[in-house]
Amino acid sequence: MRNSLRTIRRFLRFKKLRERVLQTEASMAVRWVSSAHRRLLAVQWGIPPQPEHFDHNIDLFYQWRALRNSLWLERGVFGSLALRMGDVLELACGDGFNARNFYSLRSRRVVACDFDPVAIATAKKKNAAPNIEYVLADIRSAMPKGKFESIVWDAAIEHFTPDEIGKILTDIVSRLTDDGILSGYTIVEKPDGKSLSHHEYEFKGKEDLARFLTPHFRNVTVFETIYPERHNLYFWASNSALPFRSNWPHTLSIAASEPQRT
Repeated sequence: MRNSLRTIRRFLRFKKLRERVLQTEASMAVRWVSSAHRRLLAVQWGIPPQPEHFDHNIDLFYQWRALRNSLWLERGVFGSLALRMGDVLELACGDGFNARNFYSLRSRRVVACDFDPVAIATAKKKNAAPNIEYVLADIRSAMPKGKFESIVWDAAIEHFTPDEIGKILTDIVSRLTDDGILSGYTIVEKPDGKSLSHHEYEFKGKEDLARFLTPHFRNVTVFETIYPERHNLYFWASNSALPFRSNWPHTLSIAASEPQRT
């Protein structure tokens, strides 16, 4: 019995020692990878020309910890609510972070496209998955064809002119299944002008964004989140059920005249 107790105590001391060593190693790794991505951000965005896409590993490893700001995760979370476990088309996928980390696990297949060859190369290198196909394509003239249960247009609609937006939405409708859902994200224009030189049209608010969607879809939801430095707009559009509507199968809403006491 005593031998068994001594063995357990030795094992616990060994575990605590190993844990302290590994905690130190992990802490050093966090500081190193954070610093590396801070420098990457400075080079990519501090020296012209600015890239056409953002490497979201910078968010993951540096900016989230430094700024305590989770807005960059909202896009993937809200877009995921529209997934149907079927085929997904992501337009202007950028570095592929959301395609891999938010959409691929809950989809049969993801076709993710971007017109920027650097973005597609980054996506294939950093965010590959067995059911993701990254495609180099300009969605103004060569949007991937097929039928999709979900189409994601995230952080990209503002890169197009109003006329281009209308044409792209027409093409989106033709590629959605009858009960398919378009989801996406954009930003509200700041009082002093555009946030990025790449942006062709920034929206004035929820109503301004909705007026582009309603000619193409019977059901449209636009909602906002507001942070100190950014005013975000998210949207879902479909000719069928939308997340959190009364006919959406994954929600239960109860409105009681009085609280039900037990």
